[in-house]
Amino acid sequence: MAARIGRIMGTSEEDDEEVVEVDVKGEDDDDDEEKHIASSFMVNMDGQIATGFNNNQFQHCLQSPEQPSTHVGGARRSRPLEEKERTKLRERHRRAITAKILAGLRWHGNYNLRVRADINDVIAALAREAGWIVLPDGTTFPARSQGTKPSVGASTSAAASSSDILPQQTPHASLQGFSSGYQSTEDYNSWQMKGVFMPTPTSCDLSSASRSLTSSALGDGEEKNEIHPVGSIIAVDNKQVLHQPSKLQERDFAGTPYIPVYVMLPLGVINIKCELPDPDGLLKQLRYLKSINVDGVMVNCWWGVVEAHAPQEYKWNGYKKLFQIVRELKLKLQVVMSFHECGGSFGDDVCIPLPHWVAEIGRTNPDIFFTDKDGRRNPECLSWGIDKERILRGRTAVEVYYDYMRSFRSEFDEFFEDCIISMIEVGLGPCGELRYPSYPVKHGWRYPGIGEFQCYDQYLLKSLRLAAEARGHSFWARGPDNAGSYNSQPNETGFFCEGGDYDGYYGRFFLKWYSQVLLEHGDRVLSLAKSAFEGTCIVAKLPGVHWWYKTSSHAAELTAGFYNSSNRDGYATVMAMLKKHGVAVSFTCSEMGILDGQEGIPNVYADPAALAWQVLNAAWDISLPVFSENSLPCHSRERYNKILENAKPFNDPDGRHLLSFAYHRLGPSLMERRNFAEFERFVKRMHGEVVLDLPA
Repeated sequence: MAARIGRIMGTSEEDDEEVVEVDVKGEDDDDDEEKHIASSFMVNMDGQIATGFNNNQFQHCLQSPEQPSTHVGGARRSRPLEEKERTKLRERHRRAITAKILAGLRWHGNYNLRVRADINDVIAALAREAGWIVLPDGTTFPARSQGTKPSVGASTSAAASSSDILPQQTPHASLQGFSSGYQSTEDYNSWQMKGVFMPTPTSCDLSSASRSLTSSALGDGEEKNEIHPVGSIIAVDNKQVLHQPSKLQERDFAGTPYIPVYVMLPLGVINIKCELPDPDGLLKQLRYLKSINVDGVMVNCWWGVVEAHAPQEYKWNGYKKLFQIVRELKLKLQVVMSFHECGGSFGDDVCIPLPHWVAEIGRTNPDIFFTDKDGRRNPECLSWGIDKERILRGRTAVEVYYDYMRSFRSEFDEFFEDCIISMIEVGLGPCGELRYPSYPVKHGWRYPGIGEFQCYDQYLLKSLRLAAEARGHSFWARGPDNAGSYNSQPNETGFFCEGGDYDGYYGRFFLKWYSQVLLEHGDRVLSLAKSAFEGTCIVAKLPGVHWWYKTSSHAAELTAGFYNSSNRDGYATVMAMLKKHGVAVSFTCSEMGILDGQEGIPNVYADPAALAWQVLNAAWDISLPVFSENSLPCHSRERYNKILENAKPFNDPDGRHLLSFAYHRLGPSLMERRNFAEFERFVKRMHGEVVLDLPA
């Protein structure tokens, strides 16, 4: 830790004595500089933070700075005026460097350092990021310590570490980068780091981030404060016992707005032959859902199943049986027009390719699929470059989508008339989301890679060439050649790094064109969907690309098609396009804020909570209805609480909330007794009902 601090400060351990010596020489500086001297410190070789001066030493330095002193810098001798001036210049130079370090940490590292912050604040922020707890008086100790907490005012030597028993974990993101001045660790946890509009901290944020301080009474009335991780194993009298966490404090949602809850059906509920393979088993599960007042179910209507063998030959028989069961149970339906393949993403448990006749066209003309810089094709969905190209047996891609949607509307007209179908979600890209397939697992991408641009098929390259010629720079008709690969990090590339080409003339041109293609595709498809489903609520789904959100370039979002770098709002233009067609937005990532900093989650400058609130506010600011769904399996109360807090923001002056929530997804784990009881509790709270705690 000492080495890391030395690198950030621009000093090494050998320079410590010189820094302290310089600090105590500025006897004729202003009062702020004297306070700076008082807050000087030393870092020992074990990475433990200790104060360098006590009050007596400080007063002695102020009263007689040229007298001999016994502090760590060695004996003091009288110095001529010329040497004092040189000392002042060195001190000013050092402070100028410190100011730049502080500015860089504030801007690029999201450290909340005050304007007049000194080096103590930097050390405290880095110590907390490394997993230490730093109290306002400077007392410092490991977050996982099982020894006695140092008393206030004592030298800040670290308590006995428990790393031999428990692996060290990265602290919660909300513990990183604090400045001093908080009264307790609870104050630390209640503070939000990101400098954007954020909701009031939730009880689950506090629970997952904090390290509870427990007091145990000893003999003769002596008290000892100990620090234990929540739910950890601690040592008492040389025996290991389980330390039970305190009861989770929760917000009361009784009387809050009613938000309908839908449950997504399994991806393969309708098989590749367009049949319902297990109607009895499904009926039993749906009855359970109905018994806890779930509002309805969501189902994917796969293009590769319905129009599998020949153009405009549609088979809806399996969906008819399914919809009839749903209607008999008096549940509602949300239907997804799925124009992508299933089986290429995390969580896909079935394989449903694009229609066979489309695959045949792709074998002779592979440019109908998205293509990366190495020429690898991605058959997950059709390239947006063929939206207006008549190469699909005489039809354009958007005409194919429109014919499919129109057939569905005609086939299930009675379900629309009876309001059984309450919403249509229109697939706009991979996983049904409006984005480029920039992080495909089949091409080797793994979280948290930045992904790659997907614009190298002949049709999108033609569009890029026309845009470059219209700009007057035909040599810009190319993709970036320094944007790394699927699993690169931003700082490893010349395009996405700090001050990289993404913010140059060519970079801004390319990213504007790349994101404009995404907007135009959404605009074309949604305009036809509005015509096919007139009078029905239509929804477009946006992804939650939250990794690398805290970097300046937002590299993962850029490759996905959202021009949302630190100096731009990449979602406002998307919302304006949706608003034009009267289309609502569905957003994933609603429960992922609690993952920040937990074990196994890489430190990739991710901020799902800040991303969620940017997207939600962009929609709510123009009165756009918002639907949501969880992106990961969810059975714990903590994650349900996070969803609830995002669904019904606390004390929102405009009373804004989600219009509907879809739970991901129906399966054996949800039907387990404990999980199902927790889910029932969640449904009641989404409905604004009074709930009772589950038995322990």
